[in-house]
Amino acid sequence: MQSVVDFLNGIIWSPVLIYLCLGAGLFYSFRTRFVQIRHFFEMWRLLLSGKSSSEGISSFQALAVSLSGRVGTGNIAGVAAAIGFGGPGAVFWMWVVAFLGAATAYAESTLGQIYKEKDGDEYRGGPAYYIEKAMGQKWYAWIFAIATIFATGILLPGVQSNSIGNAVEAAFGSGPIIETTIGTFSFAKVLTGTIISILLAFIIFGGVKRIANFTQIVVPFMALAYVITAFVIILLNINAVPHVFSMIITDAFTPMAGLGAAIGWGVKRGVYSNEAGQGTGPHAAAAANVEHPAQQGLVQSFSVYIDTLLVCSATAFMILITGAFNVHGAGDAYLVQNIAASIDANGPVFTQMAVDTAIPGVGKPFIAFALFFFAFTTILAYYYIAETNVAYIRRTFKVNGLMFALKVVLVAATFYGTVKAANLAWALGDVGVGLMAWLNIVGILIICFLSKPTLKVLKDYEDQQKRGVKHYTFDPVALGIKGADYWEEKLKNQSKSDESEQSDKKSERVQQPST
Repeated sequence: MQSVVDFLNGIIWSPVLIYLCLGAGLFYSFRTRFVQIRHFFEMWRLLLSGKSSSEGISSFQALAVSLSGRVGTGNIAGVAAAIGFGGPGAVFWMWVVAFLGAATAYAESTLGQIYKEKDGDEYRGGPAYYIEKAMGQKWYAWIFAIATIFATGILLPGVQSNSIGNAVEAAFGSGPIIETTIGTFSFAKVLTGTIISILLAFIIFGGVKRIANFTQIVVPFMALAYVITAFVIILLNINAVPHVFSMIITDAFTPMAGLGAAIGWGVKRGVYSNEAGQGTGPHAAAAANVEHPAQQGLVQSFSVYIDTLLVCSATAFMILITGAFNVHGAGDAYLVQNIAASIDANGPVFTQMAVDTAIPGVGKPFIAFALFFFAFTTILAYYYIAETNVAYIRRTFKVNGLMFALKVVLVAATFYGTVKAANLAWALGDVGVGLMAWLNIVGILIICFLSKPTLKVLKDYEDQQKRGVKHYTFDPVALGIKGADYWEEKLKNQSKSDESEQSDKKSERVQQPST
C-alpha cells in the first residue's frame, strides 16, 4: 500500500505541480498588482466587519472556518516534515508560497463568492460551482467535486487524526496493546480515536452554523496560545534568532538536502498548510454574507498570512532554535542528526521535543492539546468542504442519504487514521491535496484567461473605495460577468425594494394634509 501511494505521489507531486503552484501565485500577484500588499489594511478592516444572516455566516466566521482548514497538523507536524526532509531552507520556500499564495487565495475565494448559490437556508459555492459557471465545463466541475469528496471525506481527515493520536501517545504513553481484526494498536490511539469520532459526529450533524460557531471560538484562541508559547521560547533563546534566520536563508539557496528537496518540500508542505490554490478556501468563502465578492477574497487572502507567516514560522523557529530535528539524506543516511533516528519526521514529535527542551515538562502535553484542537477543527472544515461538493452533485442527481453516508464515512476514516502509521497517512493526504491543487489551479488560470472575473471585481471594488461609498454594491451584468445568478437576483430584489420604499414615501407625502 505504501509503495503504491508513494508511486502516485511521485506522479502527482512532480516538479510540474511545484512550479504550477508558484507560477499561479506569481501570475495573480502581478495581475492584481500585488493585492496581498496593497490591501493589507483593508483586510484588517473587513475582518472585523460584516454580520451573519439567516442564509450566511459573517466574514470572521468564514475566516474561522477557512482557518480551521488551514491551521491544522500541517502547521505542527507538516513544518517538522518539511525541515526533516528538505532542510531548514524549506521554511524559506514555505514563506514564498505563502506570499504568492495570498494572491491565489484572493482569486479563488473571490470566485467562490461570485458564483455562489442559495441551497435551502444557506449559501453554497466553491471550485465545482465556478468551474461549471465560469468555464462552462460541467464535466471538469464533476471531476473536481468527486476528487474533493474523496480527498476531504476519506484521505485528509486521517492525516489530522493521525497526528493527534501520535501526539497523545508521545505525551501520555501508549498503554496496553489491543489486538483487532484490522491490526494491532495502542490503547492510547484507540481511546483517542473513539473520543474524536464521538465529538466529530456531534458537531457535523449540526450543520455549517454549528461548525462556524465552534471554530470562531476555538481557532483564534488556540492559534494565539500557540504563537505566545513560541514567542516565549524565542525570547528565552533570543541570541539564537540571527543564526536561525541565517540557517533558513542560506539553506534555501545552497541546501544541504538539494535545491529540489528544499523547494519541493517547502512548496508541498506550504500548500498543504495554507491551502492556497488547493481549492478548499473558496467553500468557506462562498458561505459568507458580504456586500461585495472582493471583500471575502481579501479576508481569505489574509488567512494565508496567519497560517504560514505566523503559525508555521512559530513552529519552525521553535524546532530550529532548540535543534530538535534531523535532516534525512539518501536512504537511511542523515545529513543532520540532532536527535534519535527512530523519531519520525512525519509527526509532531520534533515540535513536542522543541517545546519540552525550552520549557521542560510542558512540551509534549501542550503540543498534544494544541494539535487536538488544530487538527479537530481542520477535520470539521474538511467535512464542510466534502458536504458542499456532495450538495453540488445532488443538484443533478437527487439521491437520498448521500449526506448521511458522507458523515458515517468521514467519522470512520477519522478513527482509522488515528490508529494507522504516520507515513501512510501523510502519503494518502498528499495524494488528496495534489489532486485538488492540480484541478483547481488549472481551473482558475483558465477562467482568468477566458473572462478575468476576479480582476474585474477587484477594479470595481477599488473604484467604489475611491468614491467613498458607505455600502458596496455588485452588479455582475454591468461588469460583463455571466453566471453570477445569486448576485443578479440580489440586485433585482434590492431594486424592487428601493422602488417600493420610494413609492411608499411618495404616497405618504400625497396623503399628508396641507398646512
